[in-house]
Amino acid sequence: MSIDEERAKRSEARDDSADGARRAAIAKDASIGEVDWAEPPPGTIVGRFAAPSGSLATWAMGDPSNPRVVLVPGVTGSKEDFALLGPILVEGGYSVLSYDLAGQYESADAAPGPTGHYDYDLFVNDLIAVLESGAPAHLLGYSFAGSVAQLVAVRRPELVRSLTLLTAPPLPGQTFRGVRMIGWISSLTSAHQGAGLMIWGIVTNKNKVGPTRLEFVRSRFESTSRQSVDDIIALMRHTPDVAAELKATGIPSLVATGEHDLWPVELHAEFAERIGATLAVYRTGHSPCETAPHQLAHDMLTLFAEADGSVQADS
Repeated sequence: MSIDEERAKRSEARDDSADGARRAAIAKDASIGEVDWAEPPPGTIVGRFAAPSGSLATWAMGDPSNPRVVLVPGVTGSKEDFALLGPILVEGGYSVLSYDLAGQYESADAAPGPTGHYDYDLFVNDLIAVLESGAPAHLLGYSFAGSVAQLVAVRRPELVRSLTLLTAPPLPGQTFRGVRMIGWISSLTSAHQGAGLMIWGIVTNKNKVGPTRLEFVRSRFESTSRQSVDDIIALMRHTPDVAAELKATGIPSLVATGEHDLWPVELHAEFAERIGATLAVYRTGHSPCETAPHQLAHDMLTLFAEADGSVQADS
């Protein structure tokens, strides 16, 4: 057998293995039942982190000596959104830290900065502090936190080993203009009204989640600061465009979304191309970390292997 034939055979074997792993991940996701979202996964350390904005609620999973993954939830979200994803990444050989954004859920007491508002600098500085507290990490930003994660990656690329943007806003500026069906109305409402519409959609279960999930997300609003939600919606009307700078960092990146996300897949694909990222699309909606965690973890672990390999090659 020639060298070229041997290489082709090995490539086919890798492809078959990858296809098998993906099929297994799809099957596992299809079998997910009801989850107690308020209950930390076994072995989770529940804690607090002293961030510039105040005390942030955290979940830590896995052996802290393993490479780090930091998972950041979006507006009206919390660390619990990664209750399924985190343990899969731990099983893959990583330690995982997630936290509630300032003003959100159990970090509600973390206060706005000198401006009196929750602004980009507040969220960026908090995330930088989290990353500086340990070794450089693989970073995931979910929805709004994807914009925050991009700003951090551009400002402090040495802290970020890889970047996963999960259903993150794909359009700069007034990003809601690209939302399916109702994007046009976003220019006719205030940030407070837009936040109210979003909260109404969540609590009336327009996302069609299961009963335990619905109970949890409804109860979470009892703690979350309404000002923080209003301010974040206002920030998303001014989404920074750092695509060129992000691409220039060379950080291995993944844009992950669902077929039925708020923004059409085409916009996510264009965004991925702009930043030089791989695109992953799942047969779900805005929350693949909840509905397709095994598939998302499969793609993240592939990204991590690529990023860790490049770090080893450079050293």
